[in-house]
Amino acid sequence: MPKMKSHRGSAKRFKVKKSGVIKRYKAYKSHILNHKTRKRKRNLRKATYLTPANAKVVRKMLLK
Repeated sequence: MPKMKSHRGSAKRFKVKKSGVIKRYKAYKSHILNHKTRKRKRNLRKATYLTPANAKVVRKMLLK
């Protein structure tokens, strides 16, 4: 049986930390920024973690 491949789109977007939680970056930061407040754009810079429900699906895609 051939090797299982990880989902390349997911591999580029998510990182698994040593503790096992999956790190992600926030959406809505790429364009149409002029009507978003400074505070909102600043908070979008920060990375966050996936919820356990979503982490289960992403972990399958990453095959780790």
